[in-house]
Amino acid sequence: MDTVDLAAVRTTLIGFTKRAEKATEESLVATFVDSAPLFSLLSTQNNQIIYGRRGTGKTHALKVVSEHVDQQGGIPVFLDMRTVGSNGSIYSDGARPLAERASVLLSDALSGLLNEFYAIALSAIDGHPHPEEITRRLDALQASISTVRITGDISEELTAGGTRAVERGTNLKLDATPPSVKVELANSRKEEITNQLSTRRSGRETIHLTFGSISSALVDMVAILGGKRIWFLIDEWSEVPVDLQPYLADLFRRVVLPVNEITVKIAAIEHRTDFAILKDRGEYIGLELGADVSADLNLDDFLVFDNSQEKAVDFIGHLIFRHYESSASDHPKFDSAEHLISSLFTQRPVFEEFVRAVEGVPRDALNLIAKVVTKAFGQQIAMNHVRAGARDWYNQDKAAVIRNDTALADLLQYIVSEVIGTRRARAFLLSSKTRYVGVDKLFDSRLLHILKKSVSSNDEPGERYDVFKIDYGCYVDLINTTRAPEGLFQEDDGSFTEVPKDDYRSIRRAILDPDKISSPA
Repeated sequence: MDTVDLAAVRTTLIGFTKRAEKATEESLVATFVDSAPLFSLLSTQNNQIIYGRRGTGKTHALKVVSEHVDQQGGIPVFLDMRTVGSNGSIYSDGARPLAERASVLLSDALSGLLNEFYAIALSAIDGHPHPEEITRRLDALQASISTVRITGDISEELTAGGTRAVERGTNLKLDATPPSVKVELANSRKEEITNQLSTRRSGRETIHLTFGSISSALVDMVAILGGKRIWFLIDEWSEVPVDLQPYLADLFRRVVLPVNEITVKIAAIEHRTDFAILKDRGEYIGLELGADVSADLNLDDFLVFDNSQEKAVDFIGHLIFRHYESSASDHPKFDSAEHLISSLFTQRPVFEEFVRAVEGVPRDALNLIAKVVTKAFGQQIAMNHVRAGARDWYNQDKAAVIRNDTALADLLQYIVSEVIGTRRARAFLLSSKTRYVGVDKLFDSRLLHILKKSVSSNDEPGERYDVFKIDYGCYVDLINTTRAPEGLFQEDDGSFTEVPKDDYRSIRRAILDPDKISSPA
């Protein structure tokens, strides 16, 4: 092995930018690693939902698509739902009527898109043969989303008035010298008359949106931009309150999706989304998945170590290498990902253990490599460094979600005790037909991971199961002890296996009792 300044390498690895929103467009493109066919799916013109837990690379993927669209001559419009509007507290205010909260959200979302169109118009107007048309259509789009009506109870107070002043007087005076008589008579009257009647109308301003007029204005705006395809890239959808999401989705269905020149990509966390409210006779509010928009891309499915060890190892190796190479700091150079990894780790099984500990989450890989190289103190990374770093990362980040939630901590303890303690395995099956709040929370917090969805059972035809595995951090302290899990699953014959035979259908022992899980969602 070549002599490498591992201290300098460590400094670079610790300085990685972990969040895509804090990185430059150039570095995002430079650090993007395609796990085929990921980018091919992302770059289609199909309207699409992109699912994935936090840290799986949704924002990074959308930013790379944005850069790709721009290079291809299209127009990317990136909208982060965390930054839409200034009335975020209104969205979650349960004391306000649902209609008011939804109207404010829709108006804010449209205003966010309008701001992006202002930027597009500014860049297009100088070279356009009809700049006045861009201005006119932009004004029309603004007018279509800015309608306000006065609604509510009306009190009337009619005001009409006038003032009339009248002054009357009588004065009689008789004067004579003595012994004459002096008589004086005076009579004066001043009169002011005022009449007043007032009418006053009062009510409540409400946002009034007409989807038809907004869609027409949007079509006109797109047409004046020369037929370029516009890509709406919506990030952080799950930050919108769940009860308002169907109404925002309905806005996109009625206003945006009918425009042929627009493609919509929405990044969301699956268990924190609700795209539609189903009504009678097939009617619905929102987006119908599979019909209005596809939902065939889940970033959690791409990199789970136990699903494809070779693919996960290759991806994580190139992810670290790309970030290392794009670092602005001075650092030793490596000609390939393999060269960097072989210089960092004592042997390949150590790196494979590192990838297993990452559990398929790219952001966790960037955080964990910083922990691990710190543990190694300028040495090559050995197995004990990986496990110590994984333990620290678990306690610092992942376990934080259950510290103040006793019910969730009890649920995780039950699963770990039953699956690892009793069955000596790392994975379990749970019925697909029921959603559980606690399991969803553990999954979102990266304490549980999905290996496969909707697998069948030999004993119960038609019954489907989701396959979960327990996070590496939950059992890292048990490795090399008598209580360590012996495999991913225990087969029906009592043996342990990492890759179940017959597509999971022989793993009856792995089914977890749903009655022991917390209340269904």
